[in-house]
Amino acid sequence: MERRYGYGVLLVIVGGFFLSTSGILLRNIESASGWQILFYRGFTFSLTLFLLLLIRYRSNIGGAFRAIGSPGLWAALVLGLGSICYIFAILWTTVANAVFIIGVSPLATAAVAWLVLGEKTSRFGIIAMLVSLVGIGLMFTDGFFEGRWLGNIAALGVVASFVVFLLIIRHKRGVDMLPATCLGGIVMGGVAGLFVESFAISNHDLAIAVTLGSLQFGIGFWCFTVATRYIMASEVALFSLTESILGPIWVWIGVGEQPSWLTLSGSAIVLICVGAYCFNGIRAERRLLGDYRRFESG
Repeated sequence: MERRYGYGVLLVIVGGFFLSTSGILLRNIESASGWQILFYRGFTFSLTLFLLLLIRYRSNIGGAFRAIGSPGLWAALVLGLGSICYIFAILWTTVANAVFIIGVSPLATAAVAWLVLGEKTSRFGIIAMLVSLVGIGLMFTDGFFEGRWLGNIAALGVVASFVVFLLIIRHKRGVDMLPATCLGGIVMGGVAGLFVESFAISNHDLAIAVTLGSLQFGIGFWCFTVATRYIMASEVALFSLTESILGPIWVWIGVGEQPSWLTLSGSAIVLICVGAYCFNGIRAERRLLGDYRRFESG
């Protein structure tokens, strides 16, 4: 794997910045419903990724989409449904609750790989998983007190979709799965279209929905995907926490959405657990990389 480390880190931070703007953008919606936002966001996201794929593959764009096969179609379905959960999580609960519950995805992925696939997981990782549940529990408690528990459930739906998405694409490691991601936007927009009562929205709300699809999700997700070519997966997970940190800050400054002490406490626990887990993963990967290099030279 090519190791342009600084470039990879920069991509993740830039991607995290774009992804972190979802909360403040959604809080500035005037009157559009969640389904209307999802309809325009989904198709704009797919168009953005399709243009990027067209630049990359040119005349072979059809071959890129065919290469994903049926696993890619399932991945697109899961990603599209997860993206729907994401928007409603932000709309139905505080941004802090949503992004920090979603931020536990690396731990959830490791837990499923351990329980379902039998992959080895360190004792440190198991402890981090269990402790992070305390943080999620605190945020769910806050959600029940504030009447926002549906948003927390939707956030868990995002986590579940992310885990399933990763498990599916692991079977296609040698294939570029960005076309599947592109199709995920069509799933998002298509499902939303079934529930939209009217496609007419204000120019203000349309501009926000298009920004959510093209810049916030499209460019943000693209940055994360490209970054995996240059830095380790655990490093991507670590630096992507910029999304979880910045998201609540934007709405705190912009619209005065201040998290409760329960949310702050739960968020801190999740952030520490995920951060420590990623740091531990980085150390393990670098140790293996060092052993491999010594073996090659030896």
